Amino acid sequence: MQQVSTGRVVILGAGLAALYAALALAPRPVLLVSPDPLGEGASSAWAQGGVAAAMDVPDSPEAHAADTLRAGAGIVDPKVARAVTQEARDHILTLTDLGAPFDRDASGGYLLSREAAHGFARVVRVRGDRAGAEIMRALVARVQATPSVQVLDGYVATGLRCDAGRLSGVEIAPASGGASVLLETAVCLLAAGGSGGLYALTTNPARIRGQGAGLAARAGAVMADMEFVQFHPTAMDIGLDPAPLATEALRGEGAVLLNKRGARFMTGQHPDLELAPRDVVARAVYAQSQAGLRPVLDTRAALGSRIREEFPSVTDACMAAGLDPVAEPIPVAAAAHYHMGGVATDAAGRSSIAGLWACGEVASTGLHGANRLASNGLLEALVYARRCAADIAETLGDRPGAPLVSLPETGAAELPDPALVARLRLTMTAGAGVIRDAGGLQNCLREIAAVEAAQPGCAVLRNMTATATLIAAAALLREESRGAHFRSDRPQSAGETGTRSRMTLDEALALRARFQKEPA
Repeated sequence: MQQVSTGRVVILGAGLAALYAALALAPRPVLLVSPDPLGEGASSAWAQGGVAAAMDVPDSPEAHAADTLRAGAGIVDPKVARAVTQEARDHILTLTDLGAPFDRDASGGYLLSREAAHGFARVVRVRGDRAGAEIMRALVARVQATPSVQVLDGYVATGLRCDAGRLSGVEIAPASGGASVLLETAVCLLAAGGSGGLYALTTNPARIRGQGAGLAARAGAVMADMEFVQFHPTAMDIGLDPAPLATEALRGEGAVLLNKRGARFMTGQHPDLELAPRDVVARAVYAQSQAGLRPVLDTRAALGSRIREEFPSVTDACMAAGLDPVAEPIPVAAAAHYHMGGVATDAAGRSSIAGLWACGEVASTGLHGANRLASNGLLEALVYARRCAADIAETLGDRPGAPLVSLPETGAAELPDPALVARLRLTMTAGAGVIRDAGGLQNCLREIAAVEAAQPGCAVLRNMTATATLIAAAALLREESRGAHFRSDRPQSAGETGTRSRMTLDEALALRARFQKEPA
């Protein structure tokens, strides 16, 4: 493998966390590695709701933290929740200074939406449902105008190199399938997104399939809370992959969930009805789908024609599918949306591998617990991106600038077999999806092993199967139901509060090997 050395801070990813960290590190030299051109292919750009922040009385950071704790089903770290919510308002002001065009009222105040499990309207939005896209647009423009940031697009990370528990390099390869090059570096920030694409139905961009978490896991990093995958209850079930999202803000505006019989099925499920925590709503939607009752989100009475102006992304997706949301309800299904688990990090974003920091959805900080509070994802990305940048800067001290990185031409390399990826996604949906049980998770582990064995030389596929293995193994070991993790054979929680899980890939593989030896 050819080698190239760099003194730049290497950031893997190009979503909100990666871009915000790159700007916070300026003027220190940064190499931003992105599979796609900036602004494309990142989950952040697809975020519809916005950023949760207590912007004014009677709301407060303390109330925001309390809602975060309640939604997280007993395993949110209270110190993390308090610290993150205290910082939230400052990040909204910083994004505003960076050019994010948040919706404002006539007096200049921020327009706020209420989403599920929030006690107040506290989601700062842009053009109704285009917060992610517009915030990303502002950050991309700033990054492109920042001389200290070199963008290397069209490349993916395929592996991490470590020496005695310390990062020594990153293997990167052309996204189109070229062979890897070893980029020698002692400092890397992993901001490579979540794992929704490991499931057959997801709201995430197609490329987001757990590769970031898999990179760290294969290098030996401790992973946390991997069993907790959040399924969004209102993905549009209109035959598209990925599935467009019908933002939670629609329910905040009064939209209701009905089945094909016209029954409002959240009645009796939870006192907050459609604004119950996401795991409750997702299981209810899933149950309707499994029963053949075709759940829909009806916005007609609540919004009428206002949906076209206030929620243009939802309207555009509906119209593209030949559906007019002003006149018809929107078919919905529960889809993999956000991974609460990931690389275990401390308050500064440090992983268990020296020299490797992580932030954004790929990290697990303790904020989300078993069930992420709506619109806390972008907030966490902002808070920890800046923390990681500050800690990296302190670790490096004052260093001279670094030259631009130039990579050599490489030969061809294997891309994941699409049939194997499809098999993996169906396997995860069947065995580690909305509702789980021991037998299904054991079969899931066997199938993941078979997929991996079918193409053992493909590093990108192995990154996917590493994350899938950790999700299924952690779910099997958590013999209770908590938040987004629901076991039909263990439907009760083991107490009001619980403990976070910690696991290495070696531990997960040992469990997987045990079930490979046992008959299905």
